[in-house]
Amino acid sequence: MIIRQLRDTAEDAAAVDRVARAAFRDLDGRPQDEAETPEHRRRRLRGIARARHLAITDPAGCWIAERDGEAVGAALSLRREGVWVLPLFVVLPAAQGQGVGRLLLERATAYGRGCLRGMLCASPSPAAARRYRSAGFTLHPTMQLGGRVDRERLLDPGDIPVHPGNATHLHLLDSVDRRLRGAAHGPDHGFMLAHFEELLIADTLAGTGYCYRDGGTVQLLAATSKRIAARLLREALARVPGEQEAHVSFLTAEQEWAVDVGLDLGLSLTTRGYLALRGMRPPAPYIPNGGYL
Repeated sequence: MIIRQLRDTAEDAAAVDRVARAAFRDLDGRPQDEAETPEHRRRRLRGIARARHLAITDPAGCWIAERDGEAVGAALSLRREGVWVLPLFVVLPAAQGQGVGRLLLERATAYGRGCLRGMLCASPSPAAARRYRSAGFTLHPTMQLGGRVDRERLLDPGDIPVHPGNATHLHLLDSVDRRLRGAAHGPDHGFMLAHFEELLIADTLAGTGYCYRDGGTVQLLAATSKRIAARLLREALARVPGEQEAHVSFLTAEQEWAVDVGLDLGLSLTTRGYLALRGMRPPAPYIPNGGYL
C-alpha cells in the first residue's frame, strides 16, 4: 500500500470522489449502483473541485492511499491561522479495519502540528467517533433541521437589512470568522463564492454576519449576535425554492437560536453526527460547513 500526497490533477480528484461516494453510500445504507440525480451530480462536481482547491492551498495536508494502483482511502485537511480542519476522511468499506485509516489520519494530523485548535464534522459512525475521541477531540452531538418551509410563518424581516454579498465583503467575512472561531477562512471564501448559489450579508451598527445558501441547504452561517444570526437564517430559508426541502445541519446545543427559527418555520428536528473540536468550544452563533468548518 502507498500513502502519498494528493496531486492537483483531475485523476486524483476523481479518485477521491469515488472513494468518498462509496464510503458514504455504505454508511447511509444506500446501494452502490444508485442512480445519480442532478443534485448529487452538482455535489459530486463541487467535491472534485474542492479536492483540487485543497491540493493547491494545503498540499501537505491532503493524502491518498492506494493499493495495486487503486485509491482505497483519502484524507483532506487544511490549516487556517492556527486552526486545523479535517474536511474529508474516508476509506473504502472493503479496506476498513486494515490500518488504512490510521495511516491517513496520522499524515493529516501531522499537518496540524502546532495548531492550537482543531475542527471537523463527524458522521454518526461509531468507529469514526472512537477514532476522533482517541485523537483528543471533544465530540459535541449535533442536530439537523429539514423539511418544507412553512411560508405562512415568514414574518416581516424587521429592522435588520440583509443583502447579497460578493468578493468585496471578504474582509467582513474574515473578521467575523476570527471573532467566532479564532481564524479566517481565507482562500476558502473565494471557493465558496464560486460554488455556492448565494452569499447573504448583514452589516449594521449592532453587529455583522453572513450566510451561504445553496439550493435548499444552509451551507455556513456566522454572526456576531444571535439576533443577526436568526435574521440571516430566516432570510436564507425564505429564499429556498418552494419545491425544495430545506436543510440545516451540524447544530450543537449552543445553536438553539437556529433550532427555534427552524421549528418556527415548520422544519423537523433530528439528530445526526458530531461536531468534533480540540482546544476550543463550539463557535456561536455559528452553523459550520462540513467541508470547510
